[in-house]
Amino acid sequence: MIFSIRMGVMLVMLPLGAMAIEPGPASSAQQETENWLHLQSSGKARSSIQQVATPAERERSLQRWLDSYTHPIPEYYGQKEGGSAKPD
Repeated sequence: MIFSIRMGVMLVMLPLGAMAIEPGPASSAQQETENWLHLQSSGKARSSIQQVATPAERERSLQRWLDSYTHPIPEYYGQKEGGSAKPD
């Protein structure tokens, strides 16, 4: 019973946590990223030259995508595989 009451109170207070974040970008880097994303989605800076793919290019692209599903996914990845995150 007490658990149900606590859970109910927590669910009621859940939307209040989202209101704690200030609207707008948190940094200048975020603002710049949002500007680039808006510019990209609005199409205001698109090229006047339309980029098209030939049917052969589309077919090769589709085949490459389909072939990507034929590789088995290993259960575990080795620790030494894939390089390192340390700067050289």
